[in-house]
Amino acid sequence: MAFRKIVKIDEDRCTGCGLCVSPCAEGAIQIVDGKAKVVREELCDGAGFCIGVCPEGALSIEEREAPAFSEEAVHEHTKHRPKTYIPQKCFHCGNTEDERILIPVKRAGDSLWVCVRCLPHLIHG
Repeated sequence: MAFRKIVKIDEDRCTGCGLCVSPCAEGAIQIVDGKAKVVREELCDGAGFCIGVCPEGALSIEEREAPAFSEEAVHEHTKHRPKTYIPQKCFHCGNTEDERILIPVKRAGDSLWVCVRCLPHLIHG
């Protein structure tokens, strides 16, 4: 165990919507009993891609003692994980993450997804 950055989920604020599951490419976050949970700490790389999509602000990064991140464990976990996820959609054009690369953004206080094709329009108007 070592001190490192890892995702923390506030269960009181979590509604179990599942929006944080897809951004976690390592599969560390799952919905368990109606709440998001880090199911295995060694799968969480601490990058925090899940944080920006939570509409309730239930996710944060904390630095604490945790098992070391393991790419080998991630590989094994994702190899056997069923392809069940909530596909995100671009709020602007409606394309899903299966059709285009999506990026989490904040707009008017909301956590949304935008595809790379629509992003320049948001930046430049």
